[in-house]
Amino acid sequence: MLSKKTKYGLKALAYLGSQKDKTPVQIVEIAEHENISQKFLESILLTLRKTGFLGSKKGKGGGYYLIKDPADIPMITVMRVLEGPIAMVACVSLNFYEKCDDCPDEAGCAVNKLMGAVRDSTLEVYKKNTLADLIRKS
Repeated sequence: MLSKKTKYGLKALAYLGSQKDKTPVQIVEIAEHENISQKFLESILLTLRKTGFLGSKKGKGGGYYLIKDPADIPMITVMRVLEGPIAMVACVSLNFYEKCDDCPDEAGCAVNKLMGAVRDSTLEVYKKNTLADLIRKS
């Protein structure tokens, strides 16, 4: 299940990416438009700024803005920053692999094979989409 952090992060990125003039947008505007708690949104936007998706400007006329064009922001990268591992179980994770304690034969494990297929399908969808695609669909 998608976390609220990721859901709200995607909504905020889509809102910022849909701005015509690309000027900084205040947190309060994003929070009101997307119906997100301002305090929660602040921590999400800070994460997105620290990982290179957003820039920020302080003072009058300040706020957050996208650093890159939405077409240059792959969803796979956004999802890994906001959600963490793509895989539903650690034994099939590409970046956060851990062997299951209760599995004596990973190669013969039906759950491992199913979750590996789910991971691959999910990765394919994320790789084929950018923030621009998300904005177009909204």
